[in-house]
Amino acid sequence: MRRSGSLARQVLFAGRVARRGEGNVAGATSLLVPAAETDTRTGRVRLPRLRMRRRDGLSRDLTTLAPVSPPPVTTPVIPPVDEPAALAIPLLPGERTVARRIRFALVNACTLSSLMLGLSAIFIAVNQGDVRVAASLLIACVIFDGLDGFLARRLGVASPFGAQMDSLADMCSFGLAAPVVVYAWLNGSAPGWLLVPACALVAAAAAIRLARFNVSPKDGRFFCGVPTTMCAAVLALGTLIAPEMPAALRVAGVVLLGLAMVSSFPYAKLARLLKLPPWLLVLPVVGALVNYRVTFVVVVLAYLISGPLLWLKQRNSQTA
Repeated sequence: MRRSGSLARQVLFAGRVARRGEGNVAGATSLLVPAAETDTRTGRVRLPRLRMRRRDGLSRDLTTLAPVSPPPVTTPVIPPVDEPAALAIPLLPGERTVARRIRFALVNACTLSSLMLGLSAIFIAVNQGDVRVAASLLIACVIFDGLDGFLARRLGVASPFGAQMDSLADMCSFGLAAPVVVYAWLNGSAPGWLLVPACALVAAAAAIRLARFNVSPKDGRFFCGVPTTMCAAVLALGTLIAPEMPAALRVAGVVLLGLAMVSSFPYAKLARLLKLPPWLLVLPVVGALVNYRVTFVVVVLAYLISGPLLWLKQRNSQTA
């Protein structure tokens, strides 16, 4: 019984070892059970000694088997969580000294002045005030709009915040105030079904023009389309001098300016216009002394036509 019990334990232990080695083909084992032997002198049956044979050809006794320890448990490494970026973005990049802050505030004061003047022009036009006063306020908006950009570059406080704020002020002063003043000027002399779409076209074209300007690369020589500042200046001057022409032609001029703002024609900047031959610069001055209304219309039409002419010139030079 002792031998038989020992044999049973060996068989159980061998089965457990065999199951443990099933996952590893190279280290799998099989149980060798030799036949029982009978002692001729004593007549007793000698139980066989169990041996384990590996599939790789090696064999060993069960007594030399050592328990297999489980693989070590590894703790997963959790990556560090990045801290959220700061939400506060400085409006003025660079060194933030008191002197630079004062210069920065001065530039933005010019932008806000242009915005307030545009609102004042709207209030005067809506309340049926003097349209010439409203047009004069638009001219002041143009002056302050050019002044804030000049000071920002001159004082070294140009920033993305200032550029976006300038665009918003331009939309109010030139995209909204200018068509409202023109509507107050031509209301009654031109039919409403023609005047209202023309003024709405100027507002929509100004919004498209400003948005395109913010996302487009800048060219130091030409504008892509007539800028909103120049369009507002032409409309304000046209209201002040009131050129003698039918109301339908005035509305057609408003529509032409709106379409020129969203066009892709190149229009020369002021610095490039000043490099023209002197006689071309003196000619408008002489014409203004003779008849400033006609001279104004001729100069505006010449500038509007210059865009398509430059476009054709550039296209021919590229194809040549």
